[in-house]
Amino acid sequence: MEIIKVRDLSKIYTTYKRGSGFSAALKSFFKREKVTVSAVDGVSFTIEEGTVCGILGPNGAGKSTTIKMLCGALFPTGGSIDVMGFSPAKDRTKYVRRIGAVFGQKSQLIFDIPPVDSFAMNKAIYGISDADYKKRLDDMTELFDVGDVIHKPTRVLSLGERMKCEFIMSMLHAPKIVFLDEPTIGLDVIAKNKIREVISRMNRNGTTFILTTHDLEDVEQLADNVIIINHGRKVFDNSLDKLRTTLGSKKMIDLTLAKPFTGSEINGVAVKPGEDRLRISLEVDTEQRSITEFLATLSSTVDFTDISVRSLPMDEIITRIYTAG
Repeated sequence: MEIIKVRDLSKIYTTYKRGSGFSAALKSFFKREKVTVSAVDGVSFTIEEGTVCGILGPNGAGKSTTIKMLCGALFPTGGSIDVMGFSPAKDRTKYVRRIGAVFGQKSQLIFDIPPVDSFAMNKAIYGISDADYKKRLDDMTELFDVGDVIHKPTRVLSLGERMKCEFIMSMLHAPKIVFLDEPTIGLDVIAKNKIREVISRMNRNGTTFILTTHDLEDVEQLADNVIIINHGRKVFDNSLDKLRTTLGSKKMIDLTLAKPFTGSEINGVAVKPGEDRLRISLEVDTEQRSITEFLATLSSTVDFTDISVRSLPMDEIITRIYTAG
C-alpha cells in the first residue's frame, strides 16, 4: 500500500542579487535585482508502506528541500503531498505526531541534561502512556546498549552515543514513518553497524524509513528503493537492484601487472590507471562480450600477477546518473 504520494511537487525561492563592495550595497537599498530559484521542479513519486526508500542527490540538488516538504517544515510552491492521508504542511499538528525524524547534524536532545530527561519531555509532549513509555524505552536502550549512557549529560556523550539516543528520542511515540537525514554521518564502523541493524529490525516490524545520505553503504545495506533528484528534477526512481543495472551489465576488472602498461586500451577496452603504474582497471560491458571470452583474450595480451572481477561500484553508477541528469 502506498503510504506517501507526491505529485508535481515544486518549490521556488525568491532571492535578490547584488554586486560586491560598498557602492553595490548602497544601491541595493533602492533597487534590487530579483532572482527566482527553482529548488524542486515537478517531482512525482510514491513510497510503499513498510519499505526503506533512499532519496539521493548531490549537494544543492533539491533532496533536502523535498524532505523538508515531506516533513511539513516547508510549504510547497506547487503540487501535492499525501502522507497517510495528511497534507504535511497544512495538517502539521496532527501529522507530526505520526512521524519521527533523525537529523545527523541537528540534535533534538537538550545539551545540559541527560537524554532520559529529554525522553521524559517527549513522553509528555506526545502523551505516551506510562506502560508504553517504559516498554519502548527499555526495548530501545537494550537494542542500542545505552542503559548507562542515557543518564549522563548529553554534552559529555560521544557522537555515536548521542546518535543512538537521537534514535530513541524519535522512536518513543512509535511513528509509522521515520525520516533519516545523514543518520550515520561521522560515526565509526561499530556505531554505524548498530544503527543500521536497529533500522533493519524496526523496518521488519513495519516502520517505513525515508533515508537521505551521502554514505552509499547506508543505501546498499538498507534501501529497497532509490529516488535520485538532480537539479530539482527526479532522474531515477526504482529498486536498488534496478539501480545496479541501470548502466547495463558492466564489470570492473582490476589488474596488478608484471610490468607497466603504456597503452590506452586493451582489446578495445579503455585502461583506467590505478594507484601506481602496475595497477590498472578495465570496464567491460558484458552485454557486448562475455566476461569469460574477454578474460581468455586478456591473458594473451597483457602479463599480470593478480586479477579481480567486481560489479561497477555504486558511487560510480550514481555519479554517472548525476552527470547525465
